[in-house]
Amino acid sequence: MEIKALGTGCANCRATISLIEQVAKAKGTPIDVHKVEDIRAIMSYGVMSTPGVVIDGKVVHAGGIPSRDKIEQWLASDKT
Repeated sequence: MEIKALGTGCANCRATISLIEQVAKAKGTPIDVHKVEDIRAIMSYGVMSTPGVVIDGKVVHAGGIPSRDKIEQWLASDKT
């Protein structure tokens, strides 16, 4: 599962990456996380509010830190 964390490196962006990694580790889900900090690259996804999360090419979240429950749902949907 490829996950891109879109953001300029702010505290919320770092917290989002950390939370995704924690949930994936707890669930035993292998992930590949990439940080995307270039504004043009972020905007190419249509994300205007960061942090944003892209999973396997699809924007699943934008603006604010996603909840643990939401992240668990993203990771669970990969196994179905």
